Amino acid sequence: MMRNQQSLPELLQELTEESTTKVKLAVTDIDGVLRGKLISLDKFRSVVEKGFGFCDVVFGWDAADQAYDNGKFTGWHTGYPDALAKIDIGTFRRVPWENDLPFFLAGFQDAPCPRGVLKRVIGQAKEMGYQAFFSQEFEWFNFLGKGGAVAAKDYGNLPPLSEGMFGYSILRASQGSAYFQDLFDLLEKFDVPIEGLHTETGPGVYEAAILYAEVLEAADRAVLFKAGVKEIAHRHDILPTFMAKVSAELPGCSGHVHQSLWTADGGQNLFYEAGSATGISSLMESYIAGQLYCLPYILPMYAPTVNSYKRLVEGAWAPTTVTWGIDNRTTALRALPGSATSTRLETRVVGSDSNPYLAMAACLASGLYGIRQGLKLEVPATRGSGYADKGLGVLPRNLWEAAQAMKQSPLAAELFGEAFADHFVRTREWEWRQFSREVTDWEMKRYFEII
Repeated sequence: MMRNQQSLPELLQELTEESTTKVKLAVTDIDGVLRGKLISLDKFRSVVEKGFGFCDVVFGWDAADQAYDNGKFTGWHTGYPDALAKIDIGTFRRVPWENDLPFFLAGFQDAPCPRGVLKRVIGQAKEMGYQAFFSQEFEWFNFLGKGGAVAAKDYGNLPPLSEGMFGYSILRASQGSAYFQDLFDLLEKFDVPIEGLHTETGPGVYEAAILYAEVLEAADRAVLFKAGVKEIAHRHDILPTFMAKVSAELPGCSGHVHQSLWTADGGQNLFYEAGSATGISSLMESYIAGQLYCLPYILPMYAPTVNSYKRLVEGAWAPTTVTWGIDNRTTALRALPGSATSTRLETRVVGSDSNPYLAMAACLASGLYGIRQGLKLEVPATRGSGYADKGLGVLPRNLWEAAQAMKQSPLAAELFGEAFADHFVRTREWEWRQFSREVTDWEMKRYFEII
């Protein structure tokens, strides 16, 4: 499904008639970070159909632009050549906080492109006769200050946007009204519609639910939401963070993914079954069974950073076990039976720091795996605390354990292709190695004087 229904000639005519001189293009790297450039309208005309070269270093470095030393796809051994990127005119938007600057997303061919991975999984769903509708919701902390000044202080002792543990607070939202209202209104104009926005438990924490859409559009919206929040916040002298955990004393930040499968024409929600005891269909049960089976082997696609696993701890509103339940917020998977339009699955293990393309690809691919394999949902729904239900095991405890589970299982290669699985695991091993060589504040406080 394409958002923009204009033909290319119509689009180019519109941009020409309004005297547009430049266009912004963006791609997404492995960590879900937007990388892009401004180009002239003439340049856009020359590359919009044939594609353009973009340095493949975006798949050869980490979020801090440090070059991987274990890469296979690209590196010093390849010379970091250009990879072919293709513009998706269906992603056409205007950036309202940049004078309605025209904006497009692009994706790569023959590269470990996250958007491309999701598109391939969507192709599998279509071959099976399904159309997937998804949405993602995010929690994130907001601090007072701008990036440069805050970075100089190592992000320490930051004043939050608001004080106190005050979820669903009308007062706190009103106190930060200009920023709060701009998020809702400007993101709407950016074609990233917000279904709901409220404060969450924790100082300066917001939560937003993005309106559901066909899964590729949903992932585009989620990626652009995170980037848009950061750009809007900057204009209010606010620094947001989508880290999964900013403090041991405060709840973590989730990026829950809601999902349902529909008929190819989008006319019927195949997760809904009025006559069943639970209100969910046997197809949805197989989808859940697939996610439960695959979850321990693809966890880095939901929890991709060292910090991700600080969130996945007991009693912190994030799952630690391979569990499912009906409207149970302590399990990894939360089934939400309802009407013929609202019945869906919420995958709660996903963190706010996830790459939306990869998180949604993992959800969809593992659910489809359960359907293809005819898996039955034989484990009963967890009642009460999911932390205590360890019948199917617990999740890997850190990024290294999760990456090794993914590396040693054939599942990731089966679901996402061998080349991507290999590249992604290498990047997560690199991430763990960078962390492991650092001396933390905790170590200094614990060992400096006593040991």
